[in-house]
Amino acid sequence: MKLPTLPIAFAASVLVAACQTPGLPSVLPPALEVTPQESWVNTLSARGVQVYECRNDGDQARWTLLAPDADLFESNGRLFGHHGAGPTWKAEDGSLVVGKVLAKADAPVAGAIPWLLLETRITTGKGALDTVTRIRRVNTRGGLAPETGCSAQSQGAQVRVPYTADYVLFSGSTTQAELSDASDSSPRRTHF
Repeated sequence: MKLPTLPIAFAASVLVAACQTPGLPSVLPPALEVTPQESWVNTLSARGVQVYECRNDGDQARWTLLAPDADLFESNGRLFGHHGAGPTWKAEDGSLVVGKVLAKADAPVAGAIPWLLLETRITTGKGALDTVTRIRRVNTRGGLAPETGCSAQSQGAQVRVPYTADYVLFSGSTTQAELSDASDSSPRRTHF
């Protein structure tokens, strides 16, 4: 008796997908890894825009990022909160974190904003975000500044460029030595 191959192949792909942490790409640049002491908390999907303003940057007019403006959703589709200037992530329960970029990597998709690793600088309120120590932006689509349209005549003009991304939240303690090690670009095991 011949076994059907399609259902077995499908089941295998579902099993492989289920073993991955939600929102994590299959290949992660080493600079975006977190420390072994940090563990996955949640993955939030962002849908919104990157807001740019045309500004004079020395001798040339350029689109300059003002802020993200995106809604954040949990894996079940429920609204979690908002992502905005700072950069900030604010949960519906009132907890809020402000991040600082630690590392950046080009997105593997053309026309997408970079992937980032951020550390939490400020945490306020008790709730879903009060233990978050790191945030990783991955799986980005869109959001890059336009290549044209900014000139001396259009200073102050703003554009809102649609984007999506996954923000992977981590919790745990870090020491100054671990922060230095995390900035090292040597390959190491990724902890999710």
